[in-house]
Amino acid sequence: MVLPPELVLFDLGGVLIELRGVATMAELAGIDDEDELWRRWLDCRWVRTFEAGHCGPDDFAQGVVNDWGLPVGSDEFLRIFTAWPTGPLDGAEDLVRATAANTAIGCFSNTNTVHWDGNVELWPLIGHFAYQFVSHRLGEVKPDVAAFEKVAELLPVAPDRVLFVDDNLANVESARSLGFQAEHVAGVRNVRDVLQGVGLV
Repeated sequence: MVLPPELVLFDLGGVLIELRGVATMAELAGIDDEDELWRRWLDCRWVRTFEAGHCGPDDFAQGVVNDWGLPVGSDEFLRIFTAWPTGPLDGAEDLVRATAANTAIGCFSNTNTVHWDGNVELWPLIGHFAYQFVSHRLGEVKPDVAAFEKVAELLPVAPDRVLFVDDNLANVESARSLGFQAEHVAGVRNVRDVLQGVGLV
């Protein structure tokens, strides 16, 4: 028997926040397949190190430029990368506000000092989350089970009472392996459908 969730944990990029860097990165890297681009990005040791908070922006940028053979310098890549998050998706803040009226909410995102600190963390959308878990402060990245274990330790309810929504299937599978209720979603409308299905909006 699945118990009703007492807390909803949202991924951000691709779920509530628009990231416009994918097309630019694909062009720079010469990769036409978006799924392949994301696989390579998520497996990149420099991305993982940076988003776990274990290196600075300059080392990250230089590492990505070198490893991917990008046709730009590290300063230019970092300038491009900084502009990736452009704002909440249409309807995201209304959905988050409606969910918060019915249950506790939080966010759990792979991110970094460039995108988050003094930037996305200041957006009004983020202020609605009572619990904010971001990889570079946790010291762990999704989909690593260790990241979900750390979040489970910090939440006030058991994983089986947490509904986690994410646009990356590997993250969803890791969450489920620890007992979270987890759903693979893409965009605000899809998230709303999931939340309506459990009576939270």
